[in-house]
Amino acid sequence: MSTENFLPDTAQRVASLLRELGHDQPVVMLPESGRTSAEAAAGLGCSVAEIAKSIVFRRVADDAAVMVVASGSNRVDEKKVAAIVGPLAKADARFVREKIGYAIGGVCPVGHLQKSVMLIDQDLLQYPKVWAAAGHPHAVFSLTPQQLVAMTAAPVADIALQT
Repeated sequence: MSTENFLPDTAQRVASLLRELGHDQPVVMLPESGRTSAEAAAGLGCSVAEIAKSIVFRRVADDAAVMVVASGSNRVDEKKVAAIVGPLAKADARFVREKIGYAIGGVCPVGHLQKSVMLIDQDLLQYPKVWAAAGHPHAVFSLTPQQLVAMTAAPVADIALQT
């Protein structure tokens, strides 16, 4: 894993934003893709649950982006999310790029093009450290769940689908 040398443009943008926010952990490039939580966890040597995956929906009422930052081991319960933020629809790749500013597979929880509605999965709070995408499918950064909450100002909620 390399650090900030030769980061792709979107990952460099995230690295700069993290520095501006006072975050001292570098953006790390995975040797293999981190598009899925399982791929990222394998590349980092952590559990899938410690991956803070970003799932984007479209809120029907106002076409706002709704981002849920969930534990990689959880499926997001759309009904729970909709009960908090209003009715949801699917967000396609174009919508995500236009509203959030990142391609699917590298969607970072910070640095969005437009203000988005956000929720953080309460299950992430049980881990001392989590890993989030840094704007590119191979780029990630580590942070504590408390730092994630502080950086995003997002409420913590029960959003996991119970199976």
